[in-house]
Amino acid sequence: MGSIFKFKQFEINQDGCAMKINTDGVLLGAIAVHEHPHHLLDIGTGTGVIAMMLAQRFIHARTDAVEIDASAAAAADKNFQHSPFADRMQVYSVSFEKFTTEVKYDLIVSNPPYFINDLRNVEKRKEIARHTHEDFFDLLLRKAAAMLSVTGALWMILPVKQAEKLAVNAVLYKLYPSRIVHIHSDDTKSAFRQIICMDFNRHQQLQEEHVYIYKAKDQYTDQYKQLLKDFFLAF
Repeated sequence: MGSIFKFKQFEINQDGCAMKINTDGVLLGAIAVHEHPHHLLDIGTGTGVIAMMLAQRFIHARTDAVEIDASAAAAADKNFQHSPFADRMQVYSVSFEKFTTEVKYDLIVSNPPYFINDLRNVEKRKEIARHTHEDFFDLLLRKAAAMLSVTGALWMILPVKQAEKLAVNAVLYKLYPSRIVHIHSDDTKSAFRQIICMDFNRHQQLQEEHVYIYKAKDQYTDQYKQLLKDFFLAF
């Protein structure tokens, strides 16, 4: 297949990206939602796939993306420029810590590094893409909360334990979980990821749902296919 991953409306060249397209990213890109978004932000965009999925879904919104790895940022920029959404997409080659903007975002998404205090990858760029420190999540929550519009929402995908901890810490920034999607490989296994949505409405009832990827070996569920049918050529 090479380094080109073709979707129905765009394609992704993964050259220069330490972390390739994965299930976590495409699920977040398909599920994260806001009723009427005008400005979107993808933190740690990598190949740019999540940002481009959002750009496809929300045709009246502008989509910004931030990427600390210069090579990945350049690759994402090329992917954006060769897409049908080029005139409303922008990538910033900078760490989120140093990213500044006056824009208030209606929808912020992130498929962040999540191996905290884990074995470090010998390849430095993959280490940056996959590993992080505890204070990274505090920074992400603090800055995202400051950048969200009043009705904005922060959507993230994480391993279950990290997602649960994130939800607790988010309250410090007046962000409250409104929706949790539990991701399972199949219906015999516990969830291995959570997609969590947080916003400023502390009085709403938490909505929870479950997504199952496989119904049998190498066979996707109808639910998974329905989520990605607008993107994947195979569906």
